[in-house]
Amino acid sequence: MNTRLLAAATAVATAAAGLVAAVAPAQAITTDCSAAQVVSNGGFESGTSPWTTSSGVVTANGNGESAHSGTHFAWLNGYGSSHTDTASQSVTLPAGCKATLSFYLHVDTDESPGTAYDKLTAKMGGDTVATYSNLDANSGYVKKSFDASAYAGKTVTLSFTGVEDSGAQTSFVLDDVALDIAGGGTTPPPTGDGTRTPDAQSYTVNLTSDSSGANWQGHESVAFTNTDSAPLSEVYLRLWDNAHGTCPSTPITVTNVTGGTASSLTVACTAMKITLPNPLPQGQSATVAFDLGIAVPSGADRFGHDGAYNFLGNALPVLAVHDADGWHLDPYTNNGESFYGLASDYKVTLDHPTSLAVPATGTSVDTPGSSGRTVTTATATHVREFAWGAGPFSKISATSPNGVKVNMYWVSGISQSSAQQMLSLATDAIDAHSGRFGAYPYGEVDAVLDNNFWFGGMEYPGFVLDLVSDVALPHELAHQWWYGIVGDDEYDHPWLDEAFADYSTDLYRGISGSGCWNSVSWASSAEKITNSMAYWDAHSSRYSTVVYNYGKCALHDLRRLIGDSAMANLLKTYASSHWYGISTTAEFKKAAQAATTTDLTSFWTQHRIEG
Repeated sequence: MNTRLLAAATAVATAAAGLVAAVAPAQAITTDCSAAQVVSNGGFESGTSPWTTSSGVVTANGNGESAHSGTHFAWLNGYGSSHTDTASQSVTLPAGCKATLSFYLHVDTDESPGTAYDKLTAKMGGDTVATYSNLDANSGYVKKSFDASAYAGKTVTLSFTGVEDSGAQTSFVLDDVALDIAGGGTTPPPTGDGTRTPDAQSYTVNLTSDSSGANWQGHESVAFTNTDSAPLSEVYLRLWDNAHGTCPSTPITVTNVTGGTASSLTVACTAMKITLPNPLPQGQSATVAFDLGIAVPSGADRFGHDGAYNFLGNALPVLAVHDADGWHLDPYTNNGESFYGLASDYKVTLDHPTSLAVPATGTSVDTPGSSGRTVTTATATHVREFAWGAGPFSKISATSPNGVKVNMYWVSGISQSSAQQMLSLATDAIDAHSGRFGAYPYGEVDAVLDNNFWFGGMEYPGFVLDLVSDVALPHELAHQWWYGIVGDDEYDHPWLDEAFADYSTDLYRGISGSGCWNSVSWASSAEKITNSMAYWDAHSSRYSTVVYNYGKCALHDLRRLIGDSAMANLLKTYASSHWYGISTTAEFKKAAQAATTTDLTSFWTQHRIEG
């Protein structure tokens, strides 16, 4: 028997137990792809640093186990009792390079054969790379290798977690952990000109629901063009709503993929790599297609059902973006948004019971289906995503003075008078925002009211979820411009849509923001308006305060500094120049500086706007 109880007294002292949380995706990393190894102390010869481990994991030769090389190694579990051991460290991979994760693993066990009682899980950035158990027992070390190129341009946590039950012991012994960088690989391809790709995306979706509108089955295809100078060897689907399930049992299922070879789900089951049959040259187009299943979970959420009322935000798989930073495979956040998409075209056909209303992105046309059913065909152009609802909603409609049709839907428990009040507010706000930032281009907008929404409100192109609130609805409608028409990477730069939408709401409501910067109090030197969602997920209590409140106050201060007229012209011109495009902090700062003769350098510093 080889039990760690006998060896614990002689184990090398280590840091307290606990797995480091995954950290923010890094900014673009400019180092080249010269051969390098980015794991520090992968042979554990220097003790624990910079690893974070549970007690006794880093061990010297003796006590029944030995190193693959040198004299030290990581020994997880082996106690013969219920026990969890961890070892992790943060690693940064240069952008555009090929990366290979490798380690040597020895497993010895006293468990009976046939059942996996004890398990070791290897992860990168929260994604499971591999899982081993007592069934993988061997007489010596075996080298394990994995392609880690999908994490190029990111800073992620590499972790190993061993879980042992209360039966016989299993020892998972690790040594010589490495992340080797080599010349630019094909996952992701080296960036040629920094263009965002794949572009010119066109989605065609046909779905049929069950009687409740909570379960949908059908088919989706997406055509796209590679606009980057480097050939495109793969694309990634983002199945965002799988974050609402338990991986690998997920509410969104993609099967029978054509147009490429699908890999296993990664990023907590929210990303699927599809390798194209051949590298796609610049200017060439391709199509991938698949069967799609959607099961809406319970809960008044942006993806969920509140009783009979279903909300399907982010339910359709969409293509991830590749830009100068590589593939954007950020995790889902419930605190804000992770979404980053290019303006695309959608034709979505929804076959559903006639008793269910189906508000949706775009312009909808209903035609009779089979007995008791209706086919709703929704068409939308130049939108970043598509969302819809299904349920016995009540509905009223109106057209704004500028010709925008507004459909107001609501669940039971909300009065028609409240819905009418919100409809009047929406028609007024949509025209006001149009006057400030450019005419609303989508023709109509659907708003769905449910006072059980825990998140307040949520925006999608031409489709918003909201409470009965005279503040929230103008904010969500402002998002039609700030994120919808003028896009941004919502995970890396949340202030570019949330602060701008809040500032737009203040303008609509006649709030000047006078003196609001006086209440600013930073929690730390690391806190900035321009921090990413990775930072805010780790400091969630400060997210709305800094991004929404401090962000809009900074824009009020900018207006006071450069003048009302200059600020109004700046936002309208900036929206026009980024119409259906992507905004960045650097581009906005450049545009703001061009709008005034005042040097704004100290303004950005004071307001902690970096980028």
